Amino acid sequence: MPEVDVEIGGRAFSVACQDGEESYLRTAAKMLDTEAAVVLGQIGRMPPERMLLMAGLMLADKTAALEDELRAMQDKVANQDKALRSAEERLADRARRISELQEAGPRTELPDALTDGLAELTARAEAMADAMEAAATDPV
Repeated sequence: MPEVDVEIGGRAFSVACQDGEESYLRTAAKMLDTEAAVVLGQIGRMPPERMLLMAGLMLADKTAALEDELRAMQDKVANQDKALRSAEERLADRARRISELQEAGPRTELPDALTDGLAELTARAEAMADAMEAAATDPV
């Protein structure tokens, strides 16, 4: 098990880790050192345990905020995925309907309500024409 020497808050520490995890440990130690520098800059010199505790708590706070943001983004992505699936379904329905209309060909028959209305108008027009013709030929 390899040991890695790291420096946090100006203090050297030797930490054991699993083979191949040395770079992860160095990265984590650098993050902790960054937070320790902030703590030491604000408070000044303190025991290593307290410095590590404060730096760890600051990192935990940042991590919690990032996890909240991640959850919010995951919810947003889930909602957008749902909206996208709905839009895709509507688009597929419209494409099917267009295909059905194209396969059916042009529509030549008129709806019954329209033909009935036209027949009634025709009958009235003919009745008016007959009445006008009768009035024109009728000697008064």
